[in-house]
Amino acid sequence: MQLFERLAECFNDHRNPQRIVHRLESLIGQRILGLVHGYEDLNDHEQLRKDELLGAMLGCVESSRADCEALAGKSTLSRLEVAAAGLQADKGHRIQADFEQLDQLLVDLFVESRARAPDRIVLDVDATDFELHGSQQERFYHGYYHEYCYMPLLVFCEDFPLMVRLRTAAKEAATGVAELLESLVGMLRVHWPKTHITIRTDSGFCRDRILSYCEQTQGVDYVIGLAGNSRLKGKASHQRLSAANETRISGNATRVFAEFSYQTLKSWSRERRVICKAESLPGKFDPTEQMWDCKDNARFIVTSLSAETHCGRALYEDFYGQRKDAENRLCEVKCDLFAKHCSSNLFNANTLRLYLSAFAHIVFIVLLRSLKNTPWAGLQPGTLRLKLLKIGACVTRSTRRIHVASSSAYLNQNMFMHVWRKLAHS
Repeated sequence: MQLFERLAECFNDHRNPQRIVHRLESLIGQRILGLVHGYEDLNDHEQLRKDELLGAMLGCVESSRADCEALAGKSTLSRLEVAAAGLQADKGHRIQADFEQLDQLLVDLFVESRARAPDRIVLDVDATDFELHGSQQERFYHGYYHEYCYMPLLVFCEDFPLMVRLRTAAKEAATGVAELLESLVGMLRVHWPKTHITIRTDSGFCRDRILSYCEQTQGVDYVIGLAGNSRLKGKASHQRLSAANETRISGNATRVFAEFSYQTLKSWSRERRVICKAESLPGKFDPTEQMWDCKDNARFIVTSLSAETHCGRALYEDFYGQRKDAENRLCEVKCDLFAKHCSSNLFNANTLRLYLSAFAHIVFIVLLRSLKNTPWAGLQPGTLRLKLLKIGACVTRSTRRIHVASSSAYLNQNMFMHVWRKLAHS
């Protein structure tokens, strides 16, 4: 993919070429490979800068200066991240990130990962919280999470991150999402003008501005969660009662589906198709009545897809229910690849860290695709890291080569060789 070289093109490097010791692509590659291998803090690179195997991976075996290591230390990498704060190219801030180019690169890598234009894709939109423990810029208290935090937005297509945004928690999750989707769809349309796009997300993004954008854009539909209220529950009262009666008798969870047209009293500009999952969950058995107690668990989604082509039950269970996979991918970027570690006091520096975690996730996507049809195909990055990357070996360096001797007792050596051969022939 030439990932590090292409990432370097997304930065403006104002350093004096004659005084450069560490190339921009090696700085970026060192930071991303550190995240891939589980080193989330810049302090770790004081030891990693002497790692000969990491240097070989980045093509930095020898330094151009006798008083410097081949790889960068924590201070140099810190300046790289702080430079993203958008300061002028003065001393110490001579490398600046272009976030628009980083957005474009995410889309380009996704398009290149497909052999041909797909007939349809699904964009999963989700937000989460990055808890803050310092006095970071744009730091606000969020009443739902009960903490000071950022509220980043991530968009995935299957396992691939298509867009990331670090946002303040001072506004609701849906603010500005319609404009971001418009930008993302526009970038995808350049490559795939005929691909049908479906937006899938939860009720936090069920806003008229987002729904109207999808309805007014050709080839874009939506399936979005809808928060329940008394009017919605009243429209599905018959189905909810039927499910409750069945649960009281059988003691099993019961689902009955309903669909109807619905418009809010003020916020929506038009009627829309709503699907209700009228579900009743069993509670305790009442020996007096010889019946089970039950709990109403009605859930709703709103969609622009027509009833003639998309059955309501299948749309909820088989399509909307798959949103949990996107939540798993978000958790991987957040936790396994340390995007939540917003330790810089500069907002844009923390934004760059989120981008770097997203690109580190793409490295794991490449590894996981080489494990297709194997028992490891569904592993999370944190587990795959322990099984495949952080393994013991003896590294020795001679004049001509760096030799890696792995232990014959390594339990997963067959799988390691399988991945090695797959990547070597890709």
